[in-house]
Amino acid sequence: MSENNWRTQASNEILLERALMLKNIRAFFDDKNIVEVETPLLSHASTTDPHLDSLQSRFRGDVCYLNTSPEYAMKRLLAGWGKPIYQICKAFRDDELGANHNPEFTLLEWYRPGYNMQQLMAELADLVSVLCCSSDRAVGGISIMKKPTFDYISYQQAFERFVGINPHQATASECHQAALTNNVEIPQGLGTGDGELTGWMDWLLTQLVLPEFKKDGFTFLYDYPASQCALAKITLNENQMLVAKRFELFFGENELANGFHELTDPDEQLRRFKLENQTRQLLGKDCGNIDVNFLAALEHGLPDCSGVAMGLDRFLMVLTKTMDIKQVLSFSWNDA
Repeated sequence: MSENNWRTQASNEILLERALMLKNIRAFFDDKNIVEVETPLLSHASTTDPHLDSLQSRFRGDVCYLNTSPEYAMKRLLAGWGKPIYQICKAFRDDELGANHNPEFTLLEWYRPGYNMQQLMAELADLVSVLCCSSDRAVGGISIMKKPTFDYISYQQAFERFVGINPHQATASECHQAALTNNVEIPQGLGTGDGELTGWMDWLLTQLVLPEFKKDGFTFLYDYPASQCALAKITLNENQMLVAKRFELFFGENELANGFHELTDPDEQLRRFKLENQTRQLLGKDCGNIDVNFLAALEHGLPDCSGVAMGLDRFLMVLTKTMDIKQVLSFSWNDA
């Protein structure tokens, strides 16, 4: 922790840019009659995602958790209301601390009943374009990007082009061989067993795929392997292979947003939660507390919908061309 550091590391110009960004986001959704909502930051449930960890707190001796995202609570509202909704809130993750990570961050999340994945990707691109074009400041003397460009590539196309394998058919052994062929470092502890495939896909994505994305533009990566479905529906693609209807938006190599054509089956969702907890145990982590209220909402009936979450701090880094998340926060973890 910095000693006697009361000042913000963000410039006045960036703080104003953040305020303008939030104002323009609300205007964008207001124009589309998408309702702003609020949900609790504290919950009795925690994430089961093996790649995320919830921050823990206590209330009257009971353990509770700060949300890693408002997703479950927002879907409960959606199940009872059925209207398109959005939220700007703080989220918390017990994650690494670095240039792109702060344990407390600002998240924009919204859900569109009746939208498929492609329609939501198009709306996200519209929002990004509006935010870029409506920004009227030059931070640090650098002109802000006014004409954003978007590339669209499926997970299969990306891996066939940059790795040389079909990710929907490859084995962990084939991923290992692809790493050797492409002179990629072999991570310590990553083997070639059946349970290692997702780890290999994540590694090859960061080492071979993301570095090939356009450095000064946005890229949508979509139709992830079924094994990485998270909370997304699984369907057949045009090649009759099972894929997760999931997408991510990147600027260069940096992930900004993660979206799904949402799973609505409560039994399948519970099965996935249990599988994730099994994976957490194998990784030596505590099991997550499954959100039974969310499952009850799915039992009641979640409308067919798509949803997306975007990290606003990271997006503001793109907008202002800054290289460290501390530069866009009023106070980062080290100064909080």
